[in-house]
Amino acid sequence: MKKKIKIDVISDVVCPWCYIGKRRLEKAMADVSADYEFDVVYHPFELNPGMSTSGSNQQEYLSEKFGGLERYHQITAHTTKIAAQEGLPFDFEKQKVSPNTRKAHALIQLAREQGLQLKVTEAFFKAYFSDGIDLSKDEQLINVAVQAGLDRFAAEAHLKDDMALMQVALAEQEAGKIGISGVPFYIINSKYGVSGAQASETFVQSFREIGKEIAADGEVCDVEDKNC
Repeated sequence: MKKKIKIDVISDVVCPWCYIGKRRLEKAMADVSADYEFDVVYHPFELNPGMSTSGSNQQEYLSEKFGGLERYHQITAHTTKIAAQEGLPFDFEKQKVSPNTRKAHALIQLAREQGLQLKVTEAFFKAYFSDGIDLSKDEQLINVAVQAGLDRFAAEAHLKDDMALMQVALAEQEAGKIGISGVPFYIINSKYGVSGAQASETFVQSFREIGKEIAADGEVCDVEDKNC
């Protein structure tokens, strides 16, 4: 019987290292799939919570954040190179807008209810980093989510639901309460924290070590997994 490992991922769709980390995590899970099965859940984090809902010019915004245009080009070139090593074609020149990501997170949480969270999360990453899609616009957000399998009517209604957006903010507050101030951040089996886009080999090693503890703990009745 395969051992079960739950991974809670705190990330933002405009975080390049979150996308790179996603690929590395997926590779690690595939490498140990003969022994483990995984339940991966994504949780929201906004790198730029004060960003205007209409977004800002990406190059201008990041240049100011990084300390100048030259530094912007250095950082994005380095990130693009690392992403390519993971099979991810980043194109910062194509993307013109740094968006507010709260609505994207709201759709990702809706997708979790429909069993589509991983697909929708991937779609938003690709839309932002590879396709240059403006995620500050509701229409674009909905189109990306729908192409990943989300119901259009449900997506449209969700973006108009103030409570859905509030839930994103509340989830981010909870992350802050446990000391998460940067992403990506991974919580494995509600017990072990891993910060940053670690190498796939690091994740594999963590899974192996945690697997030993699972074996040592023995079987238990679990209300959430409903195995008793």
